[in-house]
Amino acid sequence: MRIGNDRRGDDFEINVIPLIDVLLTLLMFFVLTSTFVQHSRLKVTLPQASVKERDMNAPALTIMIDRDGRFFVGSDEVMGEGIEALKQTIARNAGDSRDQAVTIRADAMTPNQNVVTAMDALGQLGFTRLSIATTPSKPDTAQ
Repeated sequence: MRIGNDRRGDDFEINVIPLIDVLLTLLMFFVLTSTFVQHSRLKVTLPQASVKERDMNAPALTIMIDRDGRFFVGSDEVMGEGIEALKQTIARNAGDSRDQAVTIRADAMTPNQNVVTAMDALGQLGFTRLSIATTPSKPDTAQ
């Protein structure tokens, strides 16, 4: 026989697992349906590039700049200092063709001024198809 108001066995509990499920579902819904707009202060029109294949085997004039700032046009080292010696070596190796592609291969540790000097010499000679060679970066692997 039970006497008194003993309600220990009838404690009220709130089950929070369904509440968490509903909140996570709502959170996923709002994240997936919202739009993320990035406003920029600068209005930039991005350049377009053609998707047609290019002839990668076309002969190109190569200017190499080592870490110490020495210039090489093709396999010839530029003798002398300054832009005039560089221009003479480029003109000797390129001949009369100013429409050919020119690739500048500069060491990563060479000063920017050396690359600008090479670009300036090429511009003064009338070359317009310049490119700077780079190596692709490797994605970091998580370990």
